[in-house]
Amino acid sequence: MTKKLLVRDLMSKPVTIAKSAAMTEAFEKMLDEEVDPLIVTNNGAVMGTISRKAIADTLGSSKLGLKKPSGVAPAQLHVAKKTDEDFTSVYPDENAEILIPLLQEYKLVVVLDEEHRLIGQVKGKDLLKAMQPATSLENVMQAAYTIRSDERVVHLRRRMLDEDISKFVVMDDDGILGIVTETDVARAMKAFREVVDDKYQDHRIRNLLVRDIMTTHPLTVGIDEDVKMVIALLMEKRISSVPIMKDGRLAGMVTTQSLLAAL
Repeated sequence: MTKKLLVRDLMSKPVTIAKSAAMTEAFEKMLDEEVDPLIVTNNGAVMGTISRKAIADTLGSSKLGLKKPSGVAPAQLHVAKKTDEDFTSVYPDENAEILIPLLQEYKLVVVLDEEHRLIGQVKGKDLLKAMQPATSLENVMQAAYTIRSDERVVHLRRRMLDEDISKFVVMDDDGILGIVTETDVARAMKAFREVVDDKYQDHRIRNLLVRDIMTTHPLTVGIDEDVKMVIALLMEKRISSVPIMKDGRLAGMVTTQSLLAAL
């Protein structure tokens, strides 16, 4: 008889940040550990989560010319300011299938013990290691949004905010050149703060182009490939999406979220 899969079989060590920590500290932790979102705690109790998007919007929007600076130094902005208190939790001995609808809505599920102490977390890729959509790649695709390599990063960021898009395929007349994501924008902002004097940042950032921050030579997958192979590729390369090609043209994109939606 097949053993029933439990939440404890899929959960991993929780990655946390104190609500009193500076947002710059949370931002560094996300980029260094490639984790998004972080679980926000206060004296060990879960308060909610904080996403890279929320932090980047706060720390980076003025540098990208999208809104006026708040007049508050980044180190004085604390995680509590952008904590999202709407989170979901489960217990380790629950059936793992309970995670499907939760991870279709949330990026992360918090795992608590009987005393409501934090003991783990489950993310989309954790679930996809054990449960995979039984369908074709075409049925798990979502729309692919494109941008040209010579667009300015300030315009890219504006589209990300206005259209709620986290990643773009970078194209020119000859085809796909790269992929640019919220992470690429975040890393660019981090680099500017580290190596460019404050008085030069606004000028330099306005001249930054998509080609300067994109990931080049992206992996692509043909539309006839097996879904399991694509999931294995996402795991191996530690990426969250891959463009899908049909007859030599961009047909769409498969992401962790589109795969979860098909479960």
